Amino acid sequence: MSTASSNDLTPLPGINETPMTPPQKKPSKGRLERIANGESVEAVIHKSVFEEDAVLEIKDFRLWYGAKQALFDVSMPMPSGQVTALIGPSGCGKSTLLRCVNRMNDLIDTVRIQGDMILNGESIFDVGVDVIELRKRMGMVFQKPNPFPMSIYENVVYPLRIDGERNRAVLDEVCEKSLRGAALWDEVKDRLQDNGLSLSGGQQQRLCIARAIASEPEVLLLDEPCSALDPLATIKIEDLIRDLRGEYSILIVTHNMQQASRVSDYTAFMYLGHLIEYGPTQQLFTKPMLKETEDYVTGRFG
Repeated sequence: MSTASSNDLTPLPGINETPMTPPQKKPSKGRLERIANGESVEAVIHKSVFEEDAVLEIKDFRLWYGAKQALFDVSMPMPSGQVTALIGPSGCGKSTLLRCVNRMNDLIDTVRIQGDMILNGESIFDVGVDVIELRKRMGMVFQKPNPFPMSIYENVVYPLRIDGERNRAVLDEVCEKSLRGAALWDEVKDRLQDNGLSLSGGQQQRLCIARAIASEPEVLLLDEPCSALDPLATIKIEDLIRDLRGEYSILIVTHNMQQASRVSDYTAFMYLGHLIEYGPTQQLFTKPMLKETEDYVTGRFG
């Protein structure tokens, strides 16, 4: 009997065959990568946000600086009597969005907008809106303290002065109430005629908050109010924000995520002009719905 060579053997199916490699599925791109590539991504907004009464509703809001778009289809309600924080990397649109609420961006010639913002049922961009009157309904505090070069007293009552209030008893009452509200009264009650610029940086910022709340605004806007302050002054401002919660609706921009977690009730995470996730602060920082949010708040990027 002849012996068959190995070349004559017919392999059994599945034996000695090179297995076929299944086609590889491309990994799906993450939300942030898609945004960076110019794609549109829908924001994730927690259900509990919509269960609150809204003082401000931002609807499909877009903004351009000339040909460059800076905000993309931002829609979010801002709960009344709560502190809402805007967080995200530098250049993500936080301050741009904040400054739209009191129409400060109107001062930039190249700005163009679409969409709307509704403040207590009224569009702030309606053609009949008096922008000066609108800004009286807002209190605005900037990154650097900016007291006026006048007395502490006159700094606080300035919003009433420009409205024509001359009754000294009314001005005195508002001054004391506002300085108490800003946790500054006990420090300055015996020096109300001193120049506001003579105060320390932290005191100046609290003076600016006192001036902002003197006219009892519907919304208090804080644009990184602690970024120019030392840690001790920052603690006092944060304590003040917590004290003002409930009496005022506060929208704060902060680059400090720990600060957002300490002072706010709700937090919105933004990236390259897009709203990514928005919900209760505790949930956003401990159990966010999106991995991108988790990566940002845990410091993996940004």
